[in-house]
Amino acid sequence: MSDFAVGPRVLLKRLREFMAEPLEPQDRLDHIVREIARNMVAEVCSLYVLRADGVLELYATEGLNPGAVHTAQLRLGQGLVGTIASSARALNLADAQRHPAFTYLPETGEEIYNSFLGVPVLRAGRTLGVLVVQNRTQRIYREDELEALETTAMVLAEMIASGNLANLARPGIELDLRRPASFEGACFSEGVGLGHVVLHEPRIVVTNLFAEDTAAEIRRLETALGSLRLSIDDMLSRSEVASEGEHRAVLEAYRMFAHDRGWVRRLEEAIHNGLTAEAAVEKVQSDMRARMMHVSDPYIRERLNDFDDLANRLLRQLMGRSPEDAAADHPRDAIIVARSMGAAELLDYPREKLRGLVLEDGAVTSHVVIVARAMGIPVAGQVKGVVSMAENGDPIILDGDEGTVHLRPQAEIEAAYAEKVRFRARRQELYRSLRDQPAVSKDGVRFELLMNGGLLVDLPQLEDSGAAGIGLFRTELQFMVAATFPRAEEQERLYRQVIEAARGKPVTFRSLDIGGDKVLPYFSNATVEENPALGWRAIRLTLDRPGLFRTQIRAMLKAAGGKALKIMLPMVTDVEEIRAARELINREVRHLSKFAHLLPTSLKLGAMVEVPALLWQLPELMRAVDFISVGSNDLFQFVMAADRGNALVAERFDPISVPFLRVLRQIVQAAEAGHTPVTLCGELAGRPVTAMALCGIGFRSISMAPAAIGPVKAMITELDVDKLSRVMDDALAQPNRTDIRSLLGAFAETHTIPL
Repeated sequence: MSDFAVGPRVLLKRLREFMAEPLEPQDRLDHIVREIARNMVAEVCSLYVLRADGVLELYATEGLNPGAVHTAQLRLGQGLVGTIASSARALNLADAQRHPAFTYLPETGEEIYNSFLGVPVLRAGRTLGVLVVQNRTQRIYREDELEALETTAMVLAEMIASGNLANLARPGIELDLRRPASFEGACFSEGVGLGHVVLHEPRIVVTNLFAEDTAAEIRRLETALGSLRLSIDDMLSRSEVASEGEHRAVLEAYRMFAHDRGWVRRLEEAIHNGLTAEAAVEKVQSDMRARMMHVSDPYIRERLNDFDDLANRLLRQLMGRSPEDAAADHPRDAIIVARSMGAAELLDYPREKLRGLVLEDGAVTSHVVIVARAMGIPVAGQVKGVVSMAENGDPIILDGDEGTVHLRPQAEIEAAYAEKVRFRARRQELYRSLRDQPAVSKDGVRFELLMNGGLLVDLPQLEDSGAAGIGLFRTELQFMVAATFPRAEEQERLYRQVIEAARGKPVTFRSLDIGGDKVLPYFSNATVEENPALGWRAIRLTLDRPGLFRTQIRAMLKAAGGKALKIMLPMVTDVEEIRAARELINREVRHLSKFAHLLPTSLKLGAMVEVPALLWQLPELMRAVDFISVGSNDLFQFVMAADRGNALVAERFDPISVPFLRVLRQIVQAAEAGHTPVTLCGELAGRPVTAMALCGIGFRSISMAPAAIGPVKAMITELDVDKLSRVMDDALAQPNRTDIRSLLGAFAETHTIPL
C-alpha cells in the first residue's frame, strides 16, 4: 500500500483535530491548507471564498505569496478558480497556463506552477468557494487525490456555512452564504408576507462528519439502505398506488436509484475516505445537486430531483428522523419555499403559522395555488433559484402583489415592507367597513359579488368577505386532496356543509372538472395525451364515465334536500352535452323520488362558457340552460392560443385587450337577449382594474377569491357605470388597437376611483 492510500483518512483526522483546537479562524485555515499540501505532496494549497459581491477572495494559502491573502481576487467566471466556482465542477490540468481561462495574478507568484487541481467547495449544491492544489511538475492528479480534495472541501463548506469565517471579512464585505438576494417571479396570489423560510423539502444538516470506525459506518449505511428499499417496496405494494401512472413512475424511479450500484459505490468510497455514513450521503448528494444546475433536459432534471429526494430519505434513516420532526419546529411566521408541491401537502402545514408560499415552478391556476388563495395566503411563483439560495430560518419577504421575493433582506427593505403591511392593514379595515354594504355604484347600478371556493377552509370566508354567495364551488378540489376517490357519503357530507354554511345565500356547484392539468394520482388515463388541456377532461370525461357523474349528482341532490340547488357543467363544447347531462341528472332525480328522498326545492342547471365553439351556439345555449358562467381563464387561453401555464407566452397577451373584451361583451349581450343570468368567474374578476373593465361591458355578477371582494367593492362604490360604459363602447368600436389598461387607469384617476 502506498503512502497516499491512507492519506484521506489521515487528512480528515488532522482536520478534526484542527477543528477542535482553540484556534483563531485565520490560524485554523492556515493550518488546514498547510496540512492538505503536506498530505497531498503539493507545493501549493489555496482556499478561495466566494463573497456576496460575486468575488472570490484568497482566504488562505500554503506556497503562494502570503501577502496575497485577502488581497488576491477573481470574479465569478474569471480565471481557473472563477471557472470552477461558476460551473461547480473540478478542473484537473497538467499545464494550467495553457488553459484558455488561465488568469495571471502577479501578487500570488503562482507563475512557476504548472499542474493544477481545483474543486468547488459545495454545500447543498451551492458553491461557497474553491480549494486548489498546485505543483511545479506537469502531472494529472489521480482519482483518489481528487476524491480526497473533494472530501476536504466538504469539511471547509461546513466551516464557511457555520459563520466561523465571517470575522475575517473586511468591514462592509459579506460572504455569499449570507448575502441578501432578491428574485423576480410571478404574482399568483396577492398579499405581503414577512417571516422566515421553511423549506418544503428541508435539508438535513450533517454535523457528525468524521468516521471513528469505517467498518461500522459501512454497516450503518447497509442497514439504512435496506430499510429504505423495504419502505419503497412497501409503498409500491399499497392498494392506493395505481398499477401505472405518474405516482407509480416516481416510486419506481426511487427503487431504481436505491438499488443503483454506482450510487452505493460512491457512498462507500466516501466512507473509506474517512467520512461518516451521513456525511458520505451529503457529499454525494451535493455533488449531484451541483451537476443538476447544468442539465437542461426536463425529464433528466425530474429524475435527478427523484434522486435528491431519495438521498434525503436515506439521511433521515441514518439520523433517525422523520418528516414530522421538522414540522414541529416551524416558526410562527412560516413562509414555505418549494420547487413545487401538491395541494394536499400545503394543507398539512398548520394554517395559523403560514404567512406565504414561494414556488420555483407552478402556474397561477395550479392546484396548490388555488388552495393557497382559498386559505388567503400570498403566493409568488416561477421564482427560479430561490430553493438553492435559501436556508431554513432565513428572514424572507414575499410580495405577492408584485411576485417578488427578498431573501435575507437589508434593513431598509424590511422597513419599507413593514410600512406596506401596515398600509394594507389600514385598507383591510376600510374593506371590512364595506362588508355588510351592498355593492352598488354611484349611479345606482347593483352588482352581485360572489366568491370562489372548493374546500372546507373556504367556508368561513363567505361571511368574513361579505360575499353574496358562492359563484363557483370547485368540487374537484375534494378529489385532488384525497388519496382515493371520495365515497358518495363523503361528497354528500361536504356539499351539505357548504349549503349550510351559506345560510341561504346561493351556491353554484361545478361538476367534477378533472383531466388536463388536474391529475388525480389514483385515476389513470391509459392514453397519453399530447395536449391534455384540449383532451379528455371535465364534462367529456364524466359523460364517458356516467357512474362517476351520477354518484356526484346523487350526493348533491341528497345534500340539497329541502333547499335550492345550482349545478354547473364545465368545458361544454356542444349544446348536446348539456342535454345528455340533464338526462343523467333527471334519472337520479327519478331514482331518489322512487325511494322517497327529500329533493331540492329547485334545481337549476348551468354551463361554463370556456370553449370558443359555444360562441357560435349562444342562442341555443341560452335555451338549454338556466344560467351561464364565463370561465375567463380557459376561455382566454383558447381564444388567444396561449397556454396559461407557459411562462413564455402567459404574459404575452392582455386579457383586457380589445379582442377578448369584444368576445366577453358578445356573451353578455346574448345572455341579455335570452334573459339568462350570466356570471364571470376567473382571474379577471379578482382585481379592481380588470373587474372595472367587466363592469363597463355589462357584467353585473362576478365571482372571485374572497380576499378580492373588498377591493372590488371599494372600486364599485366610487364608479359611475354609465360614464364608464360609454367610454368602453367607444374604445371597443375603434378600428385601431386601444390600450384598455391605460384607458381605465386614466378614467379611475379622473374620477378618483381606488384601484
